[in-house]
Amino acid sequence: MARVAGADIPDAKRVEIALTDVYGIGRTRSVQILTETKIDKNIRVKDLTDDQLVAIRDFIEGTYKVEGDLRRDIAQNLKRL
Repeated sequence: MARVAGADIPDAKRVEIALTDVYGIGRTRSVQILTETKIDKNIRVKDLTDDQLVAIRDFIEGTYKVEGDLRRDIAQNLKRL
């Protein structure tokens, strides 16, 4: 399994679908990530090169708030209500 943004994504799935396993990434955002990193959305996670995985990780970390950071922000906002 590959690890992206603190979440394991399954090797057998197409990368477009697998990225949606990361909290905060849906189908639309997944396609945006792959378009920006110039990675084919139909490739399987197990077939990604190390460079492609690094590109995906770097883009997500530099652009979006996902997984733990997003959960923490949501929890803090709920406490304020």
